[in-house]
This record gives sequence, C-alpha cells and structure tokens, in this order.
Amino acid sequence: MSLIDARNIDFGHGGQTVLQGVNLSLDPGEIVTIVGPNGSGKSTLLRVLIGALQPRKGTITRATGLRIGYVPQKLHIDPTLPITVRRFLNLPKAVNHAAAENALEKAGVAGLTERQMASLSGGQFQRVLLARAILGKPDVLMLDEATQGLDQPGSAAFYRQIDAVRRDLGCAVLMVSHELHVVMSASDRVICLNGHICCEGTPEVVSAAPAYRELFGSGTGGALALYRHDHDHGHDHDHHHEAAE
Repeated sequence: MSLIDARNIDFGHGGQTVLQGVNLSLDPGEIVTIVGPNGSGKSTLLRVLIGALQPRKGTITRATGLRIGYVPQKLHIDPTLPITVRRFLNLPKAVNHAAAENALEKAGVAGLTERQMASLSGGQFQRVLLARAILGKPDVLMLDEATQGLDQPGSAAFYRQIDAVRRDLGCAVLMVSHELHVVMSASDRVICLNGHICCEGTPEVVSAAPAYRELFGSGTGGALALYRHDHDHGHDHDHHHEAAE
C-alpha cells in the first residue's frame, strides 16, 4: 500500500492555477525526486501532500498514522538569538539527550550539541534540520530544496547522508531539487513538474525525455548529472558535474 496517494490534484490562488491534474504516489522505502523550473509548483505540491494546503480539486490518501519528517527550503534564525543545537532540537517539544545525540549522528553532525545555531556552516545547519526531521522516526522524509545555498561537493555529501538515513530508517524520501542538472543516482523515480507532471521515470529515462529537454534546454547536453554513490557497484561512475546554463 502506498504511504501517500494523490489523485487529480488541482491547486490555485488568486485566480491563478499552480497545480493541475497531478497524480503522485509514494511507496515505502522509495526515493522520489521532483525537479522543475522556478514557479513550477514544486514546494506547493509538498505542502499539499503534507496537508498544510488544501487542494481545490482531487483527493489525497495517507497511510494510517503516517509520520512525516520535513526539512524546509530555508529557515531564518536571528543571529543574535542565543540558541544551541540541543535547545533547537527541543522545539516544538522536548526530546531526551540520547534521542537528540542519535539524530545528530544519523544526520552526520555528531558532537554539535552545544554549538550555537548561528555559528553553524550552511551544510551543518541543513544537517541539524535533517536531524530534527528524523527525531520522530518518519515513514516519509520530505525535503524542500534542502541543498539550496550549498556548493556541489556540499550537495553531494548531503545527498549521500539522506540516502544513508533512508537505508537506516527504512523511510521513503520525497525531495524537491532546484538543481535541475543534479539528481540523486539512488532515486527510484524523478518527476518533472511544471504545473503538471511533464514526465517521470528513472533519472536516465527522464534525462532522455523530450519534455525534460524542452523545459530545461541543453545546458547539460540534455542529460542529468548523477551523483554516484559507493554502493552503486552496478553502474559506471559519473563524476562530471556540469553547471546548468
């Protein structure tokens, strides 16, 4: 049974249609990446799936008792606010020390408990947000452009961490990527969104789809650059990360 099943989703505001006729399902343990240009409705779709926004048409079915961990696109914390990583993980409800340490370790930032949030690098900050998302042992981990602002090596490391979390927790991953030319090689499916679903399939299938090339041009030669992981023994490793033009 799918963890989330969305059928014929329409969403709009102020007379403007943002999503139209979107169908999407997410199965246990699956990694699905949504790519699309700015304004294509990617973040809106995540909020609809979570339940923060109500579609004007269509149905969303969530598995009973579904636990969702969410990593936002960005989170601003006033640099003058004295709040440690440990105190941040207590929001909105307190967690015990062992759980906090375990979450930080899974997110790849063990030992940062007493650091001030304002002193963290961009990559460390995103990993603390990831730790907070996995504290509740989610069935689905949703990430909204979580690598925005990170350079390509930082993005690659963060993607590897997400894959490790997925394997450790057995959760599904649904992530939005602003990096049209970079998708996790571990993705089971890539969905190309531009108000509606233009195409979907494996990264290799989507990179060859005419709809993808029409939307994003030939800045990457019509192909997605894939971050290969050490466990991808059955594939040729591609370390050429071209920048989209």
